[in-house]
Amino acid sequence: MADMADVAGFNSRLLESERGGIFVREGGTGPVVLLLHGFPETGLMWRDVAPVLARDFRVIVADLPGYGRSECPKVNDPIAMSKREMAATLVAAMRTAGHDRFAIIGHDRGGRVAYRAALDHFAQISHVGVLDVVPTFDVWDRADARLALSFWPFSLLAQPSPLPERLIAAAPEAVVDDAINEWGSSPDAFPEWVREAYIEALSDPVHVHAICNEYRAAAGLDRENDKADLDAGRRIGCPLLALWSKGGGPATWYDDAGGPLGLWQRWAERVQGQAVAGGHFFPEEQPAATAHLISSFLKS
Repeated sequence: MADMADVAGFNSRLLESERGGIFVREGGTGPVVLLLHGFPETGLMWRDVAPVLARDFRVIVADLPGYGRSECPKVNDPIAMSKREMAATLVAAMRTAGHDRFAIIGHDRGGRVAYRAALDHFAQISHVGVLDVVPTFDVWDRADARLALSFWPFSLLAQPSPLPERLIAAAPEAVVDDAINEWGSSPDAFPEWVREAYIEALSDPVHVHAICNEYRAAAGLDRENDKADLDAGRRIGCPLLALWSKGGGPATWYDDAGGPLGLWQRWAERVQGQAVAGGHFFPEEQPAATAHLISSFLKS
């Protein structure tokens, strides 16, 4: 599988912990920031952002648990792929690497893991960034035909096994191509070697099953955990950066709640953010702008 080291000079390794191994690419010096990807990507999505951030930070680019080259949970249950469990696994892996406190920035599914880490591991997380997502509870609480038709993985991949797994396994290239072409992004932002790496990452049945379990958790346990936090008045204490696509659904779907910032202000004490040109995959379309916004936030 292609590695970010091929284009960015980062080193790669597997961070072992009692909760399973996490594959990372790492480079740079300075305060530590962990970058998390979304679906159907791997850590390669940060290939152009990470080198810019590495001028000022120690950058750790991880494949999420159950994704890419990271290990899958040993327990075959959606609970093991809940955002709470994924966040705990990543925090444990970072601790084995000597990083007891760090910033965490996540796009798409990674954003959901990132804010869960900030809620559950507040002593370890200095800053949190959530890219093109709103909280999982709010997604489902406000779900309508726009979500169902635009971001089909939310409902399709949450269906009982083995239907989603069989569909992905039958045509992983169709899944990747649909995401690239339909989620408001420019296909030119995805070199062929990156597209092939994303397809390869969706070609292993064990990882595909873990990914589907992650979506099943989002539709069930993650919603419940979020609702429990809301009801208890738990809030994210560290600074939170929300960035979203100018061309995507979150830019207009939540106007009645004050947009993405309005939603995140229910969950965090210190919120800032803005829309970014491009589609859902704006970190790959607009890496310079994305890196600048993240860097400025981490330095503030």
